[in-house]
Amino acid sequence: MSLAFTVLEIVAPVFLLAACGFLWVKLGFEYRVEFVTRMAMTLSVPCLIFVSLMQTEIAPAALTALSAAAMAGYGALTVTTWLLTRALRLETRTYTAPLIFGNTGNLGLPLALFAFGEIGLDYAVVVFAVMAICSFTYGIWLVSGGGSILKVLKEPLVGATVLGGLFLWQGWQTPTFLTNTLSLCGQMAIPLMLITLGVAVARLTPGRLGQAAALSLVKVCLCAGIGWAIGTWFTLDKTAFAVLVLQLATPVAVTSYLLAEKYGADSDAVAGLVVASTLMSVVALPLLLAVLL
Repeated sequence: MSLAFTVLEIVAPVFLLAACGFLWVKLGFEYRVEFVTRMAMTLSVPCLIFVSLMQTEIAPAALTALSAAAMAGYGALTVTTWLLTRALRLETRTYTAPLIFGNTGNLGLPLALFAFGEIGLDYAVVVFAVMAICSFTYGIWLVSGGGSILKVLKEPLVGATVLGGLFLWQGWQTPTFLTNTLSLCGQMAIPLMLITLGVAVARLTPGRLGQAAALSLVKVCLCAGIGWAIGTWFTLDKTAFAVLVLQLATPVAVTSYLLAEKYGADSDAVAGLVVASTLMSVVALPLLLAVLL
């Protein structure tokens, strides 16, 4: 019983904040998703990544191992998902990226923080940074049929990751006043992303929910299994292992829907995946946490 309460204490704030965003829209209040998302992805999340990497107390060897494990995990998911979409005769542009990349920002970061504390958040930021770079390069290439490396280099997330890694490697620190400012900006990221997730789900018009539910079940099982295998292969410590599995198993991100809408993929099908996988995560992620804790 105590384990159930522990898991509830971890996941409840995440889903309650998302529910606030959902109810906000249903009550008819204005919420400009584009503005909030741009502010989060351009300002608060890069600040969170930079400060977390700069101040992390993770040993360099453990950091390298987790980064390599995350890359290997997304590589394995890429191959497996490509085979799955080919076998089921699904459109690659529509389904491949959403099944590979999960909601490691909106859900993964707060879950890791509440479950494992600051060290869990540090680990989660590393996996999120790897995912963000892969998503803004290979992910966009999948959805659009092509991409520009120059556009990728201009993404604040990529710059914050590289700069944070450089500061970590050199042992540098920004002046205290600047660190406090960046940290304060970064603290906006998690509540903003969770509320925006609820808003975005409330506004989606999902299509083909039966197929979406089946694919969402396959995704969570596949991602958790691959994360478990990769974490074992790299002999990660207990917390890093748990964070890797949790991050890979997060549901389809709302950004997958936005990219599908932008580049002309089947956005209704992706919306169905977002809704089905997010609803499924209400049960799946607590069960996974119960095993990992």
